[in-house]
Amino acid sequence: MNRLMHKAWLLVAMAFWSGLALAQNLPVDIGVSGNVATIRVGNVANPLADVILTFDNAVGLTPAALGVSANLVDINSTTFRNRLPSPSLVKLSSSLPLMVTIEPPTTGGLVQRRVTHVEIHTHALAYTSGSTYRLFKAQLGGSFRDITGEVAPGSVRTRGTTPGWSQFIIVADLRPTGTVISGKYAYLRTQMALLSATERAPLATLLDASESALGNGDFATASSKLEEFRARVSARAGTAIPDVWRATRNVTNVAGELLAGADTLAFSIDYLHDFGH
Repeated sequence: MNRLMHKAWLLVAMAFWSGLALAQNLPVDIGVSGNVATIRVGNVANPLADVILTFDNAVGLTPAALGVSANLVDINSTTFRNRLPSPSLVKLSSSLPLMVTIEPPTTGGLVQRRVTHVEIHTHALAYTSGSTYRLFKAQLGGSFRDITGEVAPGSVRTRGTTPGWSQFIIVADLRPTGTVISGKYAYLRTQMALLSATERAPLATLLDASESALGNGDFATASSKLEEFRARVSARAGTAIPDVWRATRNVTNVAGELLAGADTLAFSIDYLHDFGH
């Protein structure tokens, strides 16, 4: 999209948003084909964003079973800002103050295994190389965290993986990448604590080796050890490591959490290597 077209689109979007300022809620149109759900947010012909969900494996996937809604956020709201890590450095853009909620109803029958790949595509933001735009996720009313696996042009496509749901936003994240990486290693260790000592020990060894190598500036080893970590989780998922999420929320998708956590950590390690901050 060239600059004139981008500017024109933003003017249309701003007019659309101003008309919805009181209601805040946005229309959503949901389509499902196989293991893929496509959500158009806003006007179907000229959406504010497209959200594409690609499930590793899903049963009972229907539009109603997803429980999708979308709304505009007051970016200056203290309640919202308190949900962000380092609110002075992690900010929702006024060009796209959008939050998408996917909260499957408990009676909807949705069951998924491992992870779901999430993409949010919007023309409201402009892509640049080394973009700081990130895909964040939170439980309802909870703290947001980075789940980014890729940021690509067109105008901006943010991608990540999730083992479960609820709320998604695109933010500009200006925190030092090293700080982000440390938090992602810590998150993986928190999820590993749900495993038995027998399952946890080899994963901890691989994760420790990855973090140690990164601390020594050895990106190749850091990445390879993290890939071994992911491979072991994948091999053990569904047998020794639980890998199911249900709408009834009576099980914990530990394998999905570990795979998704490793995916976004790999992104940040690559970003640090390529852009050095």
